Amino acid sequence: MSAGAPADGPITIVLAEDHRVVRTALALLLEGHDDLTVVAETGTIAETERQVALQHPQVLVLDIDMPEGSSIPAIPAILQSAPRTRIVILTMHTDPGLAREALRAGATGFVLKEAAESELIGAIHAAAAGRTYLNPELGAQLAAAVPERGRSGRPDDLSAREVEVLELIALGHTNGEIASRLYLSVRTVESHRAHIQQKTRRTSRAELVAYAREHGII
Repeated sequence: MSAGAPADGPITIVLAEDHRVVRTALALLLEGHDDLTVVAETGTIAETERQVALQHPQVLVLDIDMPEGSSIPAIPAILQSAPRTRIVILTMHTDPGLAREALRAGATGFVLKEAAESELIGAIHAAAAGRTYLNPELGAQLAAAVPERGRSGRPDDLSAREVEVLELIALGHTNGEIASRLYLSVRTVESHRAHIQQKTRRTSRAELVAYAREHGII
């Protein structure tokens, strides 16, 4: 268990998982951390939408496979009813295309069910803090793939390298990690980032993530 809940209270969570046994186990796991509290458990998309609108949790842990089908199309409506809620997808699917689709829909995190407990907990903390979290294996696959671009091609006159850097920023990588992945110096990455911010007129990381989603970069 953690040392104690933060002064402003534990992170509130709605847990959406259609398999009761799995849901119960996950709830017990999350409640085992003093800085996390599950305020509602749901087993359908409709029930999830109602509970999120009612509870306005800081984080929604959402399974993709629900009785009504994929939960990804419901993400925009869920966020419309609770704009401050962050969504962490928890799934057994390893398809990077699904991760990209979920991020574009508005999810903040994407975690595999086979991952360690610490990864889910870390993703919840990252989401609550407004940061994106993506399973490292899927993140590597997305970064290696040729990303789909918006209809207008590279937006705002970004260079191909700047688009690569922006994609990695949006996927949650630090400047050091981007430098290592693209075989660049940290100073060069910082320079690219400054040019991206200038060209897109976006300064914060959250704004860059939103920009990347809007233009089909992630």
